[in-house]
Amino acid sequence: MLNWLPVPLHRAVLRLGHGARKLWWRVAKPDLDGCSVIGLDQAGRVLLVRHSYGAGLWCLPGGGIGRSEAAEHAAAREWHEEISCDLDGLRALGVFEHRLHGARNRVHLFAGTIRGTPKADGREIAEICLFARDALPDRRSRTVDERLAHLADGPA
Repeated sequence: MLNWLPVPLHRAVLRLGHGARKLWWRVAKPDLDGCSVIGLDQAGRVLLVRHSYGAGLWCLPGGGIGRSEAAEHAAAREWHEEISCDLDGLRALGVFEHRLHGARNRVHLFAGTIRGTPKADGREIAEICLFARDALPDRRSRTVDERLAHLADGPA
């Protein structure tokens, strides 16, 4: 979207936008729809990302679902935009709700197998890494463990 901007300026815009978005959520308390994707490699390691904005915690890739967009399409789109590779066997694991800065956030959770070589976009995503499930980084979002727990549950 803003890929014509130099990377440092693009990241600054993302940080400003993220702050404004959180403030809006606190004031307006909108209903949000998003997706989150668990990507596993052939060894069963999970791919986590660190955004160039926010708290710097490791988290699962994902993002917002457009007004008329199907959740599965949004998950595949967000994954490809952020990770620059594809997923095989994308499957729904369920829909979960929680509060996010005062807003109701409905998250459609998906999982799939990584196909290709993951690569951070260098703008929104500052870093990506594959982690064994028993060796996840300490500085991770609480939602990582909550969402990984649903892997064993199978499709919704």
